[in-house]
Amino acid sequence: MISLIIKPDEIAVPAGSVVKVPASWQDYQSMAERLGDCPQPRLKYRQGELLFMVPLPEHGKQLDVIVDMVKVLLRHRGLSFDSYHETTLDLPEVSGIIPDHFFYIGELPVVGKQRIDWQTDPPPDLAIECDITSFTSVDDYLPYQIPELWIIRRRQISIYTLQAKQYQLATESLFFPGLDLNAIYQTCLDDAYRIGSAAIDRLEDQFPRQLKNSNLLEN
Repeated sequence: MISLIIKPDEIAVPAGSVVKVPASWQDYQSMAERLGDCPQPRLKYRQGELLFMVPLPEHGKQLDVIVDMVKVLLRHRGLSFDSYHETTLDLPEVSGIIPDHFFYIGELPVVGKQRIDWQTDPPPDLAIECDITSFTSVDDYLPYQIPELWIIRRRQISIYTLQAKQYQLATESLFFPGLDLNAIYQTCLDDAYRIGSAAIDRLEDQFPRQLKNSNLLEN
């Protein structure tokens, strides 16, 4: 049995567990406001239910590696990017989620904004979920129409691209064509567990920084 404790000043969920409870959009807003900037537990709202999850330490390590990897590869391609960690996406009465990380790539339409309005501002180009606890469904992202979603499970990246308003499993990324991202990720992860987070320097040697070119995605 999983114990869920909810008090005015405390919300406790066991690490690595996922708890679902019936809830309204107003319940989700109230809970999100109560948590404020607290990183745990993670909250998600989907059509009448509220989900709670507390990540395991493995989640943080894998996420750190994948985000560093993406930044190195973007710089290698000379692409401008805007990077956001654990930022809430919400559409009233429809959905509320917190991706582990997301990127705007090439064009940067929300740079300098203190708050993103998901009803009017463009969606990010790439969202990343390190899903150690099977907390993520690709359908969670459909309301936002993010062009590409990566879900990492069991040290493997599954790449989903938006096609005809649905997510389809893809063999390569829209942003890194021709690269075997899983092979790169496995090497980065092995190095990180072996010699620490500075292992990303090895990837930078393999994929050196290039001059920025926001038009690369259009060519």
